[in-house]
Parts: sequence; structure tokens; C-alpha cells
Amino acid sequence: MDLIDLRSDTVTRPSAAMREAMAGAEVGDDVFGEDPTVNLLQERVAELLGKEAALFVPSGTMGNQLCIKVHTQPGDEVIVEAGSHVFNYETAGIAFLSGAQVHPVQGERGALPLEAIRRAIRPRLYYMPRTALLCLENTHNRAGGTVYPLDMLRRAAEMAHEEGIRVHLDGARLWNACAAAGVAPAEYARHCDSVSVCLSKGLGAPVGSVLAGTRDMVESARHFRKIFGGGMRQAGVLAAAGLHALAFNRERLVEDHRKAAALARGLAGVSGFRIDLESVQTNIVIIDVSSSGRQPQAILAELRARGVLFSAGNYMGLRAVTHLDVGMDQVMRAVAVAGEVMA
Repeated sequence: MDLIDLRSDTVTRPSAAMREAMAGAEVGDDVFGEDPTVNLLQERVAELLGKEAALFVPSGTMGNQLCIKVHTQPGDEVIVEAGSHVFNYETAGIAFLSGAQVHPVQGERGALPLEAIRRAIRPRLYYMPRTALLCLENTHNRAGGTVYPLDMLRRAAEMAHEEGIRVHLDGARLWNACAAAGVAPAEYARHCDSVSVCLSKGLGAPVGSVLAGTRDMVESARHFRKIFGGGMRQAGVLAAAGLHALAFNRERLVEDHRKAAALARGLAGVSGFRIDLESVQTNIVIIDVSSSGRQPQAILAELRARGVLFSAGNYMGLRAVTHLDVGMDQVMRAVAVAGEVMA
């Protein structure tokens, strides 16, 4: 039985053309800064994001945590959206690696209202932690792949900077946000002191993320990357996949968005499923099953038995993510199977 895997866009596999690019990559020792393909990837991402420099890292979590480490000191506080990836899915890395604490703020579809940010900023009193960093996420995973409105992000960053607070953008799916909003990556990145973008989600590369910022910030991140164990040697074979993905897979992201919209419309008609269709803005669909009287894990098991893979979403919810390795026919088959399971 062929599985229809909608658990995540991380399940994509490199195409034949991508594998060919990897096989032919020129390599060197990246810890010495001598891998030409890694250097080319870093230059390309820095250019796309309008930043002075960039650094290739093994994962999005490492990219985020390195940026947070650079921007904070132990005992500082980081403002995050309550459903953010850095708060919920990075195993308390902010506390463990940076010695900072998190101040979660409830957003609206992943975006933080200005007044909510303002209230979260600590007074400059010696017995309170210093608010050092504001973390934003675009697209917002847990909110359903929602796009952070550019003007709202700009105003949030301006407020933070006026207060002496730095801004980090978790842009794991920034490419999706740009495809959906018609906004260049640099337009989002220019308001932030650092950005982390992923290559192994919608772009289809097998491994890797890239962080970007000023040259000094990136050099500091390179130092901590070594401490965190993220220094790689002949990493050009991986960087080549990232370069191929940037060249050929960015424009096609809108296809994944169309598949997600079709999936959401179909699943919205399934008994016991509830979907906020307005939140389906890119390639993620969050399905509330609380009214079904059934546990999410039981539904997931029945879907799997019929060849369809979803993942656990928010509380009493499921998540489905479209990507380049699933076609529209498979999406519609997944809708039909979900109807059978919930009948």
C-alpha cells in the first residue's frame, strides 16, 4: 500500500536532479571556512535576505537557538508567541542553552498585537529580568501556516528596537510566507536583527537551515555553532541541495498552497472535523476534532491503517501538511479516506 504522507513537509526526498547536484558538489572543510559550495549557499541566502552574512547549520532548531544565544545573556527574558516553535518544540533550548527565560504572549493567528508586546516588556528595575529579545515566527506553524502581515511585523520590530530589544525571525517557512503574500524575503528580514530559514521543508532539501544577520552576529553564531556541535566538514554535498532547492523549488510553493486549500475545503465537510478555513494561508491545515467524541490518536491510527498519514496538531487536533511529494490526486484521496474513517 502506497502511503499518502501528510505529516509534514519535512518528509520530502531529494529529486534526481537534486541528487545529481549533490554528487557533483565541490567540497572543502567548512569548519575552516573552505567549503566553496557552503560559502556559495551562505552568500546566496544572505543576498536573498538582504543581510551582511549567513551561516549554514544542520537544523532550524539550531538556527533559532544560535540566534537567541547571540542576542541574550543568562538571566534575560525572551518574548515569544505562546504557540511558537521556539517555545513549544525546541525542548526548552532557550533555558538550557542560553540560560534565558521565556515570556509567552497569546497572539492572533500567530501574530502578536502591539499592545500585547508592550505589556510584556519588563520595566527597567534591578529585580526584574531584562527583556532582551522578541521572537516572531513566519509562517506560524501551530496557527496553521498563517502569514505574519508585513506591516504588523514591521511595527512590532520598530517598537522593540525603540526599547533596545533585538528581534529574531523564525522563518523556517518564510519561503511559504513570501510565496503567499507576494513579498520578497528581504522585505521581512530587513526589520529583524537575525533570521533563520529552512531548506528541508517546502524546498525539499534533505538537511539544513541558514541563519543570517550582521557579520559580527554571524561570526558570534559560528563560534557557538562549534560549541553546540554543529560544525560540519565537507558539507558542500548538503549545501548543493540547498542551492538547487532555492533555484528550482521556491516558485512552486504556491502549488502546495493550492493543495492545502483543496484539502481544507474537503476535510471541512467531514463529520467531526472543524477547520478555520481563513487560517489556511499556505501549506498547513489544522483540524479540530474535539466535537467528534474521538481521541486524535485513535483517528490517526485509523487513517494510517488506510494509508493516510496525518500528525498530531494542537490539543484535540490533527495536522496535515502538503508538499512537493504529494499530488492533488493524493490530497483528494486523503479527503475520501478521512470521510470513511469519520463516518
